[in-house]
Amino acid sequence: MLKNLIESGFGKKEDYNCAEKILYGANTIYNLGLNTETLKLSAGFGGGMGIESVCGALTAGVMVLSYKYVNNVAHESDKIKEVNQKLFRAFMEEMNSIQCGYLKKIYRKEDIGCSNIIIKAAEILDRLMIE
Repeated sequence: MLKNLIESGFGKKEDYNCAEKILYGANTIYNLGLNTETLKLSAGFGGGMGIESVCGALTAGVMVLSYKYVNNVAHESDKIKEVNQKLFRAFMEEMNSIQCGYLKKIYRKEDIGCSNIIIKAAEILDRLMIE
């Protein structure tokens, strides 16, 4: 699923950031049907929104889950809050943080960048999309 796509190098040639890899990849794997203009919304979330705040792979995961579980607005969804909490809890348990700055210090490698972080977010998102 999405994890496998990311592991295969998806988005490297296009120079996608972490958020773009998740949203563009999810669009492909989960057949979301998002157009190019909509996909561009993820651009500013990379690198923890450019300030090393919450990981862009996670914020893009929230976008994907919102697309799946919200019909019009969040308050009408009985699922979005719960599934977002599952995403963040699972990521925190497995990576010890949701903060880009911390994650980069621990997991980012010169040769592969943040691939391990993005792959972990994709793996968790795959599990939640199946639920």
